[in-house]
Amino acid sequence: MYLRFKTQNPKLKILPLLLVWLVIGFGLRLMNLTAKPPWTDEFSTLVFSLGNSFLPVPLDKPIPIDILLRPLQPQIGVGVKDVLTHLLRESNHPPLYFILTHYWTKLFPTQDGLVSLWGARSLAAFLGALSVPAIYALSRLTFRSRLVSHIAAAIMATSPYAIFLAQEARHYTLAILWVIASLACLVIATRHIKERTQLPLWIVFCWTGINALGIASHYFFTLTLCAEACVLLFLAWLQWEHRDNRGGENKEDDSTLSTPSSVSPLSTPSPHPLNTWFRIGAVAAGTLISGLVWVPVFLQNSYGNKLTEWIQSPQHGMAWINPIFQSLAAWITMICLLPVEAANLVVIIISGLIMLIFFVWVVPILLDGVKVQLKQPKTRVMAQVFAVFTVSAIALFFTITYFFGIDLTRGARYNFVYFPAVIILLGASLAVCWSNKEKVRWGVSGKQAVAIVVVMGMVSAITVTCNLGYQKYYRPDLFVQIIQQTSRVPILIATTQKTHVHIGEMMGVAREFKIQSLKFITPQFLLAHQNEDANTSTNALQNTLKVLSRPLDLWVVNFYAPLPEEVTNCTIDSRSLPAVNGYEYKLYHC
Repeated sequence: MYLRFKTQNPKLKILPLLLVWLVIGFGLRLMNLTAKPPWTDEFSTLVFSLGNSFLPVPLDKPIPIDILLRPLQPQIGVGVKDVLTHLLRESNHPPLYFILTHYWTKLFPTQDGLVSLWGARSLAAFLGALSVPAIYALSRLTFRSRLVSHIAAAIMATSPYAIFLAQEARHYTLAILWVIASLACLVIATRHIKERTQLPLWIVFCWTGINALGIASHYFFTLTLCAEACVLLFLAWLQWEHRDNRGGENKEDDSTLSTPSSVSPLSTPSPHPLNTWFRIGAVAAGTLISGLVWVPVFLQNSYGNKLTEWIQSPQHGMAWINPIFQSLAAWITMICLLPVEAANLVVIIISGLIMLIFFVWVVPILLDGVKVQLKQPKTRVMAQVFAVFTVSAIALFFTITYFFGIDLTRGARYNFVYFPAVIILLGASLAVCWSNKEKVRWGVSGKQAVAIVVVMGMVSAITVTCNLGYQKYYRPDLFVQIIQQTSRVPILIATTQKTHVHIGEMMGVAREFKIQSLKFITPQFLLAHQNEDANTSTNALQNTLKVLSRPLDLWVVNFYAPLPEEVTNCTIDSRSLPAVNGYEYKLYHC
């Protein structure tokens, strides 16, 4: 974990080991990059980044594979203007990542005439790998310790959660970089508050620009900004409390998240203590303006409500405790995830037991390390900053979930908001463990404990790349195999359609047929549009069945409407066909 180099140049001591973490991180993110099929959110990235639209896909009538996949084909003369036009009209995401993907995918050849999946995913993988040196730099800036920085970089390189985000053609790895950059500005501001010196103007402009770019990458970046605001309020309270103590009896505050006045790092006098706060206010004002730009765009998006229906929190039964378990699952996978989604039950049980034992062992070690950092005068304030930031972000998630009925915990990917801060705290905690000359727990030395955590991360990362953990929500590859083994006559695959999410579900199936070159099967697809009246989808399927020739295999997939009378003339397949992630289906022989 810590290497000694025979050189007097500090940079040469840093770079070789940091390069090792970078290579490991990049290699893990590229491993089996296209082995797993794209899911609906990735199809949104692919289509909109090409400057194409979902709207030309015909609804309520049977269409062949090539027509359904046309939005995945690069078009001549399409540019960034088209990316912005279609994305802001049909989706509820800001455009920065889609613009980057637009240019990035031009570097790669097409696959069977379709945009390269490897090309699109490799951008997220590349940005994810950059988070390794980025977290090293943030840790170094925060704790001024190469040990903390290397441990944090190693954890980021091997984190199964980070690998999961980096292997999808989505914007989360870009957002993580903006979170790291914004936290770096917060650390610099904290030092100026601590020393009561003026925050440089270049930091004011950089911080504002970083925050603006973060919002332009993902709207949930605003939660990062809210958590930073909580940290700044905490620092203001510390400074105010110390001032009161100096003016009164100079009493000490023994609370965990405050600094005793007798050793307060916020106590250095300065003739202009408010200048930094004024400039932080300027950052806040500039960030607010950059965020307000997107408000009308988001509100006027007619698709917004439908696209976020899945995240609405049910208000009954066990739904009240689901967010707690969902959050715990996401936190655990930041450092450990063994094959708990394997097909073999024995493997699942053994993996679960090992993870349980690992966390019973490691959690007290991590907590003890954080406590030490909170008590040391040199690290106390920075440890407090990241602890308050993380706790504030988590509190925001639960507040939005329980009081506004929007369950952010259902999407583990949304934890990118505070994920880098967790890595920083883990690095700081394990650095204490590394330096401990005594046995830390269960007869394991400090260095051995850190090595175990990193090795567990490596194994967990491989678990994700092999699709044995953080499995894809949709498995069209498995569904197409079932169709291939079952049907020997013309096929109609019918689904209900509300948004482009449901078009993406069928695109996944169509893409598998195309890349597997299953020419002896000629499926057609019916996207039966569904509005407030579910019978509109029923009627569309009824009309389609009337005009199609027989024999015909009707695969009803994710069809959330009553089946028409015409289906009564067909025979349902009585075999027990296997379940498939993302595709609830029935087969009728007509």
